[in-house]
Amino acid sequence: MAAAPAVFVGLGANLGDRERSLLRARQGLEARGFRVTAMSSLYLTEPLDAPPQEWFLNAVAGGETALSPEALLQACLDTERELGRVRDAPRGPRAIDLDLLLHGGEVRPGPGLVLPHPRMAGRRFVLVPLAEIAPLARHPVLGLTAAEMLRRCPDRSAVLLHERSCRR
Repeated sequence: MAAAPAVFVGLGANLGDRERSLLRARQGLEARGFRVTAMSSLYLTEPLDAPPQEWFLNAVAGGETALSPEALLQACLDTERELGRVRDAPRGPRAIDLDLLLHGGEVRPGPGLVLPHPRMAGRRFVLVPLAEIAPLARHPVLGLTAAEMLRRCPDRSAVLLHERSCRR
């Protein structure tokens, strides 16, 4: 059997007990077939391109799965729904947000699923935790590593290390 692809999921929350939400999201993904092998620190991040709202806690989970990209996206959506995600305002506050960032070298142009995540290279709240756990993870379209994308990222929003984590 071939090795499972390297997969990365972004986690974020800015409503309620954010730390608990991220831990429960990780557990929900693991229960649905995503084995976490690397978990970033938690980062306090200011909302980017959004209406005024509380700051987020963000992290990135890296792991392995036998799930297809589409099935893993559905696992993310199911986990969000289970944890109370309501999609009532674009870029609005959320109890949990899970984004499939990379699924090995898979490229999907949409509709429904776009891989790699179309905005990851321009978001420090994604790149800082991704570069922490996988600085050499390569964007299959841009050809850049996470560390290279972070160095080139035009986003200058605050991404501050948070003292707690959602590691077990």
